[in-house]
Amino acid sequence: MMEYAIAVIDIGMTNKKVAIYDDALRQIDARYRNFPPAPVRSPSGTELETHDLAAMETWFIEELAEFAKTYPVKAIAVTTHGATFVCVGQDGKPSVPCVYYTHEPGEDFHRRFYERFGAIEELQARTGTPPFKAMINTGQGIFFAKEQFPEGFAQAARLLLYPQYWGYRFTGKTGAEGTSMGCHSYLWDQVEGRLSSVAQGLGAASLMPAKLANSWDVLGTITPEFAAKTGLDPSVIVTMGIHDSNSSLLPHFAKKGNTGFVLNSTGTWCVLMNPVRQYGFAPDELGKVVFFNISAFGGPVKTAIFLGGQEFESWSKLLMDIHGREDLPAYQPELYRETLRERRVFLMPELTAGTGQFPQSRPCVVEDGKRYAYAALREAARTGDRAALPEVFRDYERGFAALRISLVMQTLTALERTGLAQGAEVFTEGGFRKNEAYNAILSAALRENRAFLTGIAEASALGAAMTAKMALTGKELAGLAKDFEVEYQEVPKADMPEIFPYREAWLRHTENE
Repeated sequence: MMEYAIAVIDIGMTNKKVAIYDDALRQIDARYRNFPPAPVRSPSGTELETHDLAAMETWFIEELAEFAKTYPVKAIAVTTHGATFVCVGQDGKPSVPCVYYTHEPGEDFHRRFYERFGAIEELQARTGTPPFKAMINTGQGIFFAKEQFPEGFAQAARLLLYPQYWGYRFTGKTGAEGTSMGCHSYLWDQVEGRLSSVAQGLGAASLMPAKLANSWDVLGTITPEFAAKTGLDPSVIVTMGIHDSNSSLLPHFAKKGNTGFVLNSTGTWCVLMNPVRQYGFAPDELGKVVFFNISAFGGPVKTAIFLGGQEFESWSKLLMDIHGREDLPAYQPELYRETLRERRVFLMPELTAGTGQFPQSRPCVVEDGKRYAYAALREAARTGDRAALPEVFRDYERGFAALRISLVMQTLTALERTGLAQGAEVFTEGGFRKNEAYNAILSAALRENRAFLTGIAEASALGAAMTAKMALTGKELAGLAKDFEVEYQEVPKADMPEIFPYREAWLRHTENE
């Protein structure tokens, strides 16, 4: 018999989940759902995709009501993706549609933002936030909301980041915590430790809590209305909430301590996070897609990202369409070594410009010095024009070898930009755990670092459950380490000296765009 259960609401951009953890931090039940975007037209006529907050809330209540019949839920923890906020009116409901951060408002918008709030490199140095396209920076999302929905923004009584919005809906209480505030938002001055000049200039500072709480602090107990709808006891607590990437660090913090490793969290986004002791950029890092998150303990987490999963899926589909196959080729070490040794073929990023470590690069295959653009390759696949394909893409296995090697090249640069130190361990989790070729080559390239695969299923949800258990028991994070197991499977380190001259050549091709 469990003493209590914890409900975790885990909100990704695609998948939403309500999960139940027992008092030993084992996930014992879960429900999943995707919600299509709710289309909205702004007063200026702009068509926008927005989060369907009302439908999501209805579903959360329905699932919690079902779970309440079976499990003794005593706490709720929320973890969400970043770059999302909600303006809340006096009636407690959103006063502005919650726009997808993937919306690209155009170059003129970005220009006006930086003209008004400060130069890109200056803001990056102060807030830890790099320039992104679309509205992956929360501050730009707020600027967009003010321009596109001026009346709704004027009616906002409070502005809440995404985890805290859901906590507010459950408890009626407002709060803020560092992992969301410090997640490439432009809203927090990481040098001064306060709301930034951007937050002040946007008029957002007066709508937001100025003090940051811990992720495991109790925001409040659920409202009587929420208790009645879900059947949960009114004493159920809701924690402050946590950003999902930062949440996935907590199991490793508990097992390994707060520094000495880099987490390579792979999925649609590959997020590489290095908990470091000191905040600050090298001069040549400013303007690059490298930034600082704030950990659940308030420490700096040097971070670099790229759309690795999207790159893999898009290029894989292209190869599958060309060859009429759906399988993923097995790792053939000698084929990969040959590709590296010959240095004839290079697959270049970025399919979504400005989202990764090589914003100047354009997606293509380079073969014997000739460039084959991604768009042209897609057209050749559509028409069946094999003569328009590079030789490497006429061979299924060799095409995948070029793709997987490219992902390693991108990962190595991202690791360097996180400040990977000699002797630090690298933990890969998520979708690329199953990519044998990727992991074998990455391990071989990391001569001074041991590489591991970690077996944490749904790490962000587990991290959120840990914050709830800390709130319920008063234990510190290290005190939870015995409650769960993490398998750290070391990746054998092959001797592949061919990697290093290949990488030099690959990098030159990114510079020659």
